[in-house]
Amino acid sequence: MAEPPTSPVDRAFDVLRATAAGNGLTLSELARATGLAKSTTLRLLTALERNGAVTRIGRRYRLGPLVHELDPIPASPAYERIRRVLTPFLAHLFEATRATVHLATLHRDEVVYLNKLHGPRPIPSPSRIGGGLPAYCTGVGKAMLAFDEEAAARVAQGPLVAWTETTLTSADALAVELAEIRRRRRAVDRAELTPGLFCVAAPVFDDDTADPGTTGAVAALSASAADESALARLEPLVTRVAAAAGRALGEDR
Repeated sequence: MAEPPTSPVDRAFDVLRATAAGNGLTLSELARATGLAKSTTLRLLTALERNGAVTRIGRRYRLGPLVHELDPIPASPAYERIRRVLTPFLAHLFEATRATVHLATLHRDEVVYLNKLHGPRPIPSPSRIGGGLPAYCTGVGKAMLAFDEEAAARVAQGPLVAWTETTLTSADALAVELAEIRRRRRAVDRAELTPGLFCVAAPVFDDDTADPGTTGAVAALSASAADESALARLEPLVTRVAAAAGRALGEDR
């Protein structure tokens, strides 16, 4: 019996599989990967995006929130403890800055957002509670990678996709950045994932009195801005709240 012709559903799954295999692919790259015409690929991507199966950041596509809902981050007592203890500090950071603020942790080589607070007119951002984003081009991700040698080594092996013109795409550049983050205990996202979205982040250690050279960051806090010049005002607030959050984690044992 002859094979039935490929259906639109089959082609949509081809696009979804190609998206999952990449780390942020353009329309042209997805069309080449699937062997479909660009017009067909765009039509399928539009339907997948409308249903939350893929999300578009700039010109690039990656898996969307629907995938995380179908295959959620495993429930973890450690994650729940971080969320429970640190959410009040996230709320304090929001009150102090009135910026969009995030609480995140590392899951494999991505950041997972455990909580997010924003005002009535938030800056457009691809982050969502329970969702993941690449660690190497987010402030919270770099803040934690700087204190996790194994994760940083895996991420450096790539691919380091250029989401924007300012994304770090070489292992050497990323290593230099992470060394600076270890020194200053704060990370900056210079619109590296989303054009026009800047943030400053600080690592949170499980007991901020411990030597950060011998312990990894278990979480990170960040505050976002639409203007890079605003980060100088946000930086001392973020680092101070992150240090207090780490001390609270140390006491919650």
